[in-house]
Amino acid sequence: MLGYYILIGGIALVSWLVSSKLKQKFAYYSKRQLSNGMSGREIAEKMLADNGIYDVEVISVRGQLTDHYNPKNKTVNLSEAVYNQRNAAAAAVAAHEVGHAVQHAQAYGALQMRSALVPVVSVTSGMSQWLVIGGLILGAAAGVGMGYWIAVAGLVFMGFATLFSFITLPVEYDASNRALAWLKTKNMVNQQEYEGAEDALKWAARTYLVAAIGALASLLYWALQVFGGRD
Repeated sequence: MLGYYILIGGIALVSWLVSSKLKQKFAYYSKRQLSNGMSGREIAEKMLADNGIYDVEVISVRGQLTDHYNPKNKTVNLSEAVYNQRNAAAAAVAAHEVGHAVQHAQAYGALQMRSALVPVVSVTSGMSQWLVIGGLILGAAAGVGMGYWIAVAGLVFMGFATLFSFITLPVEYDASNRALAWLKTKNMVNQQEYEGAEDALKWAARTYLVAAIGALASLLYWALQVFGGRD
């Protein structure tokens, strides 16, 4: 277990560093006011209209960095700062979330796969590690009957979460690419503002990358504990 705690501690440290850097970037670019004077809400609504999407609503939600697109009720949910502010960070986030709405409207394959996994992961992710540990206690590492199969079931459940994390990567990167392309081609931002939006989204994407690597590392560690002790 010591090795697991070291692994998780290392991943948590990297995640914290990336998250802290992301917050610093957004704080910095939040001070750069947009030359077009548009708020995050206005940016989102214009990008939706430019993509021929008229059945998605842009709404404000509480919290910081709580922005997301909800495909179930077709809403672009922007945190209060992004919704109201008129800066490069707000433009980047608003356009990114609309990028997900565009993916949904165009039936983007990776987004459909991620959406299909949501109900599965919501059920399995919370119990996967406990199943593996329980199976190991019952003798999975020695290949003992029921304990082994309980641990394998836990690994399968953990595998769904890992798959979800990796499918999330192309979804997030594609949404950012769509956002940046639209901001540039529609002349929504000047060159300096564009570079700020690009930098902010780059750090946002790294949080998903760290999460995916962490999920894979955890899966491999527990798989080694289950299968490594068998003859």
